[in-house]
Amino acid sequence: MALSGSSSARDEKVHPVIGMTTYLQQAQTGVWDVRASFLPQIYFTGVNLAGGIALLLPPQPVDDAIADRVLDRVDGLVITGGPDVDPARYGQEPHPSTNKPDRERDDWEFALLAGALRRGIPVLGVCRGAQVLNTALGGTLHQHLPDVIGHTHHQKGNAVFGTSAVRTVPGTKLAGLIGETSDAQCYHHQAIDRIGDGLVVSARDTDGVIEAVELPGDDFVLGVQWHPEERLDDIRLFTGLVAAARSYATERVS
Repeated sequence: MALSGSSSARDEKVHPVIGMTTYLQQAQTGVWDVRASFLPQIYFTGVNLAGGIALLLPPQPVDDAIADRVLDRVDGLVITGGPDVDPARYGQEPHPSTNKPDRERDDWEFALLAGALRRGIPVLGVCRGAQVLNTALGGTLHQHLPDVIGHTHHQKGNAVFGTSAVRTVPGTKLAGLIGETSDAQCYHHQAIDRIGDGLVVSARDTDGVIEAVELPGDDFVLGVQWHPEERLDDIRLFTGLVAAARSYATERVS
């Protein structure tokens, strides 16, 4: 009995390592104006507050062996927000409003995601990350959401986030984490259209836009179209990811 209790206590103290993908673009700091890898602090603050250790993963040349070496060292993966996924990934020509493809970042994130899914590493996709998850599993995107719903509330521009009321699907992991409804901070002009293989919708907003998808089953694989890092007074999604990563880390050591 004492041994069992002691092991459980040790497991609770495990701080899992959460790999977080980053941007790679021109950045200015002081006298420097260089191409750089970066991630807004609020992302890894959310992971830290939930008990995880953030490890930043900058885009770089990748193959399956390199992705596996990286994944050997993480217990969870966050695919973060950013520019649009290359429409060629889901068999479409680019819409005039679609960002110029960043194929290096696409290659990096798709390789990490594929490896994480093979291993059962917990995954949280944020905004672009949800779209990467969907397209990696064979789904498609609406390239310009205002063409579909007739307004720009989901991406107001000028770094102003819109607030969308999302309703979760009963019985999903997401519903278990955040309940029936949530006010989501949104900044996206694209959205999921056809669902990827094996995924289920776990939330929609009042316009009917798909705001979250997940893989059913025991593994934690969840993509949300909104930005949970913008609401650090509510870290339930980060807490869910870190708890799943802690279990993965503990089982891997065992």
